[in-house]
Amino acid sequence: MTEPTGTPLIEGYTLGPFATNCFIVREPGLEACWIVDAGFRPEVMIERVRALGLTPSAILLTHAHADHIAGLEVVKGAFPEAPILIHAAEREWLQTPELNLSAGLGTPLVAPAADGTLEDGQKLMLGESAWRVIHTPGHSPGGVTLYCESAPIALVGDTLFAGSIGRYDFPTSDGPVLFASIREKLYTLPDATIVHPGHGPATTIGSEKGTNPYVRAEAV
Repeated sequence: MTEPTGTPLIEGYTLGPFATNCFIVREPGLEACWIVDAGFRPEVMIERVRALGLTPSAILLTHAHADHIAGLEVVKGAFPEAPILIHAAEREWLQTPELNLSAGLGTPLVAPAADGTLEDGQKLMLGESAWRVIHTPGHSPGGVTLYCESAPIALVGDTLFAGSIGRYDFPTSDGPVLFASIREKLYTLPDATIVHPGHGPATTIGSEKGTNPYVRAEAV
């Protein structure tokens, strides 16, 4: 059965020692695709893109912690025409090991520079699929969610997990801001929204609103 045009397909790859979820986002019949986050050892994603005959039109970063950008140089080298896009609050993190947390891992990481920035409310198009950038800080100041209302799908980075939330004990993290991002931005999305987090299995907004032990939806 042929998938209808305008229906995004999400292929997830769990990469590296931190089991980081990275994604290929594509549409049936469309040559362009996105790569979302580039963790350690991203060669399997590159091989898949090439096997499908796709051309990445962008490399989108949910945030700039080391486990989400460790493979950025390899991915950018494979697809040099694809712009790297990240929220402005973390643009400099790509080349600052102390901020991207790689310095603490003993292997300082300097990734390729961003080609542009993502802004809250920005609309991105992939074929006929419309996506909205939602700024969801807290785990890190420039964390973003990529949301496709028509699907509905949300790629949330490390803001929200199945039964958990992102860490907020890093020097650049902020717990109250993280809780607000989840309650005021993610939990306002439709309950049926499929959530693809930066680690662990997929979940839904409705499930997390009702059962997440760290951040429950506020009673109406």
